[in-house]
Amino acid sequence: MSAMRIFVTTILACLATLTVSPGADNSLRAAEPSPQAETANLTTPKQRLDSLFADLKKERDEARARQVAERIRLEWQESGSATVNLLMQWADKAITDDKQPVALDILDQVIVLAPNYVEGWNRRATLHYQMGNYRKSMSDINRVLAIEPRHFGALAGMATMLAAAGKDELAMRAWQQFLDIYPSDRKAQEQLGELAEKLAGSRT
Repeated sequence: MSAMRIFVTTILACLATLTVSPGADNSLRAAEPSPQAETANLTTPKQRLDSLFADLKKERDEARARQVAERIRLEWQESGSATVNLLMQWADKAITDDKQPVALDILDQVIVLAPNYVEGWNRRATLHYQMGNYRKSMSDINRVLAIEPRHFGALAGMATMLAAAGKDELAMRAWQQFLDIYPSDRKAQEQLGELAEKLAGSRT
């Protein structure tokens, strides 16, 4: 067992659950509640995500869609566990400090503690990709999509790796799935268009 793994395990044993106190209720109500307020009033993470994904699918303004996508990412980042959230902060710090093996060790712990936490798998998939571990990255992406098939970030990662491996038809399919979820993303539209032109040219 590495020193970092021992350190992480020891810290986990000492962490107490954090309690968040709700803020004071605002008695003044806007005539038309903002989409953020309406989403916040939904009681479960699944309900909030379902509402946000419905908004993302119908939003055609690129800037507004980007804001919805960011709110979806924030929902994914919240694990529901103070311990897991702290470990994710440590992993981010290790990545920023260019300590990739340390970050990988921490993310391994996150996945052991919270195997259904989609962002743990997604973050490790990204790290494996940065480290050149493409097969492991794809394996983690598949796990992300098994938990959350609408994870457009994982689909983009999959499409990028498939295109780099010369599997253009599969990459094109991944971008099509991405755009079915997030239709206003300009980069995805461009990538799909380039692959379609490439495949059309190879068939003539």
